[in-house]
Amino acid sequence: MREHPTERPTSSDSIPWDAGLRLIRFRNQTGTALLLLPTCWALVLAERGFPSPRLLMIFIAGSFLMRSAGVVLNDLADQSFDRRVARTTTRPLASGELTRRQAFVILAILLLPAAGLLWLLNPLTLWLSPIALALAALYPFSKRVLHIPQAMLGLAFGWGTIMAWAAARGTLEPTAWTVFAATIAWAIAYDTIYAIQDLEDDRRIGVKSSALFFGSSLWLAVGLMLGVMLVLLLAAGLQTGIGWPYFLMLGAVSVFFAMQTGTLRGVVTPPQAFRMFQAHVWVGLAIFVGLIAGFLA
Repeated sequence: MREHPTERPTSSDSIPWDAGLRLIRFRNQTGTALLLLPTCWALVLAERGFPSPRLLMIFIAGSFLMRSAGVVLNDLADQSFDRRVARTTTRPLASGELTRRQAFVILAILLLPAAGLLWLLNPLTLWLSPIALALAALYPFSKRVLHIPQAMLGLAFGWGTIMAWAAARGTLEPTAWTVFAATIAWAIAYDTIYAIQDLEDDRRIGVKSSALFFGSSLWLAVGLMLGVMLVLLLAAGLQTGIGWPYFLMLGAVSVFFAMQTGTLRGVVTPPQAFRMFQAHVWVGLAIFVGLIAGFLA
């Protein structure tokens, strides 16, 4: 495999912004959507209907900024690993297009407006925010310790639901934690599918992932996590007294989940795994639509 320098010599500290945009995965916002959508679920459930446009815009902007910051933190932590994985060897830090100093500058540019957004929210949400940053920072290192680091990703993505509920209600209620738990189960499922892309490289370099841990039982583990997610979302609907369209949508989603689980019983190629992962954005949107319809019914 081609060797890459740690940092490419430059005549100045100016940031090549094309590389900066690739660092934050600007052209691929699947991760932003998967972070945002559960917060939208929480907002709808907390407000018993379409969420406040003000809160919605704050969480859309916050999701973009925090997901972008999260992938910068991930690439800073995984720079040496990324050079040894075929899929990630061209990432700007791994290839030397960006220096670590430049990556930290980009991280600061993202975190400053994210912090500014917090001052538009109530005190409880502000107090909860450091946990979100801590979880985002811990996730990259969990791949060195945990056999299912996807659970840490779920905690990081799920914490947005807690902050959204707190922003809408000024307090935390049992339904908030139900949606939080559902998001964790969902993230374990879809990120296990995502990890299929790097199975052989992860095995070779010693990175832990749920796809490696579950092995031949991967389909069963993913199916179980998706089932847990559905049960928890069903419970959240019952807790809030939502109407029948929501439960109908959960039924449709369950059929899609069964189809994906069946596909995982066979051989899944890396490109196919990525497409299956991306399809979960549509799942999140379907649940969001079901929630809105349920409160309108």
